[in-house]
Amino acid sequence: MKALIAMSGGVDSSVAAYLMKDCDRVGCTMRLFEDDEEKERRPNSCCSLEDVDDARSVCYRLSIPYYVFNFKDDFEQKIIKKFVDSYRRGMTPNPCIDCNRYMKFEKLFQRAVELDCDLVVTGHYARIDRENGKFRLKKAKDQNKDQSYVLYSLTQEQLAHIRFPLGELTKDEVRLIAEENGFINAKKPDSQDICFVPDGDYASFIERYTDEPLKKGDFLLSTGEKIGTHKGITHYTIGQRKHLGIALGKPIFVVKIDPEHNTVVLGDEDELFSKEAFVEDVNWISGDLPSSSVRCKAKTRYRQKEADAVVYPLTDSSVRLVFDEPVRAITPGQAAVFYDGDIVLGGGVIV
Repeated sequence: MKALIAMSGGVDSSVAAYLMKDCDRVGCTMRLFEDDEEKERRPNSCCSLEDVDDARSVCYRLSIPYYVFNFKDDFEQKIIKKFVDSYRRGMTPNPCIDCNRYMKFEKLFQRAVELDCDLVVTGHYARIDRENGKFRLKKAKDQNKDQSYVLYSLTQEQLAHIRFPLGELTKDEVRLIAEENGFINAKKPDSQDICFVPDGDYASFIERYTDEPLKKGDFLLSTGEKIGTHKGITHYTIGQRKHLGIALGKPIFVVKIDPEHNTVVLGDEDELFSKEAFVEDVNWISGDLPSSSVRCKAKTRYRQKEADAVVYPLTDSSVRLVFDEPVRAITPGQAAVFYDGDIVLGGGVIV
């Protein structure tokens, strides 16, 4: 078997490459940015020139070939532009999900075919097994590192050709393997930031990217009363409390963003809780569309605790998600992911 291994320069993908030693391995890194942009990147981001050097070093140590693929144009079209457009429409997107969907498991799959590779391997913390002829995506053994949430868009065809070697390991075990093998990145911190926003300031990035100044608008209460002026809707997300510049003598939160009227609605924390969400662009990992409602656990944020819910199919690609109890800050643009125990049933984008 020949395996194309996606290597970010971090410890996880490096150990994934090591663990695939029974295969004919090929390491690769996706180049997503111009060099002058990368010089500004913070150390806890990914995809920098330093990361490329680290990945190359590991491949040299493993005596495997290494390639750098230029996916800059695709990344801008599929990831950055979508991110910017979503924020301008009052949503809060998760570009890491789109990067997995369109870069790692679309563009990289195409490159794997060109290189006659049978498998695509990544350092994700998740597991794959097979039951009754169907591949299943499952949570990782290390629940603190589980990344199954960002992989809900995977299909049966993709799962047949993907390997997640870290699924049964803890992070501590991964670092120990890296140290034992003398990897340069054994103690490298995990990346945490969105890679193309160097300073974490999404609003400023969008303003620079579009070359259009953000439009100020009204802060409103749910009653419609104006209580201030906001700096532009891209500065805000549902549930936000800090950096509002509003003093009402009590905690106040963003409860709604209205891009059509360029307003941001503020309210008490209890106004953030709701039981229902509509979800579009839904993928069912089994490939089988449910014929009736599905009882499951669901979450609407990466770090959110799962909650009991029922999924009601509306069309082949849209559902109504109803939680048993109200959930805090269900946010358009984020992913809703459905679970049956450790098994990921599927998911989609909240609208």
